[in-house]
Amino acid sequence: MEQKRVKLANGIELDVVDEGPHGAPALIFLHGFPESHRTWRRQIAHFSGRFRCIAPDQRGYRGSSKPQEVSSYTPDKLIGDVFQLADALGIETFTIVGHDWGGAIAWGVAIGGQQTRVNRAVIANAPHPAIFQRLLYTNTQQRAASQYIRDFRDPANDALVREHGLTGLLLKAVKWDRPSQMEQEERDALLLDWQDREAAFGMLNYYRASPIDVPDMDAPFAPPEGWSPPALPALTIPTLVIWAMDDLALPPENLDGLGEVVTDLTLIEVPGCGHFVPWEAPDAVNAAMEDFFARTG
Repeated sequence: MEQKRVKLANGIELDVVDEGPHGAPALIFLHGFPESHRTWRRQIAHFSGRFRCIAPDQRGYRGSSKPQEVSSYTPDKLIGDVFQLADALGIETFTIVGHDWGGAIAWGVAIGGQQTRVNRAVIANAPHPAIFQRLLYTNTQQRAASQYIRDFRDPANDALVREHGLTGLLLKAVKWDRPSQMEQEERDALLLDWQDREAAFGMLNYYRASPIDVPDMDAPFAPPEGWSPPALPALTIPTLVIWAMDDLALPPENLDGLGEVVTDLTLIEVPGCGHFVPWEAPDAVNAAMEDFFARTG
């Protein structure tokens, strides 16, 4: 997939895939950690005949701008990049599609733009922010699976990243990868990407700038006194949530209560699939999106 360079109004420059008819309805695809636009290679190939498919390498990744300050990766800036990318490409309204960190950003884009810019949302294995924080406080499995975030935030690991790239820290902290599920050529390309030290710290800064609180395993399994979920408005646009049920990083409990914060929800569960559902189960993802698009116009 060819990419073009797009400069946003905030000065950030993104390498972007832009395939499909420019007059067609737009899909903006957001990849997660620690991947790239190629997370969505199977979906772009499937939908680009009928939709304008936009897939950036987000800030901090690959050839896109990689500011090194943690403050450059706060959620408002990551969400703002998406709207500014749409502006730069002349796209007024769009469907937002996200996985993992891209899904976390997609929740914010959908909630913030649902009355103006965003007409539908498709989110794959990315928890709603209010539900995720509650689980980190109360659910043993989710808290244990998220301890890697504490390693990603710990500056004591920076020397490891400088010496070995992101790969060194992934080998130390991540227990939910399923390498046999990815084509070797794709995995080799990712391993090369992870050697870029500026990109490595850009990717880690997503976690370091996030307001999510990840207690250690010795902390009480209860919300802190006075805690309440983020005061976010309900999401009212048609929303498809695709969830791989064998995700070791994000257990299915993240689906509990989702209907209370999303009023027009379609939920598709994908059994026997791990975290990286867009390329581990592309046929299931494409079929779910096809049906969702047909029903929502």
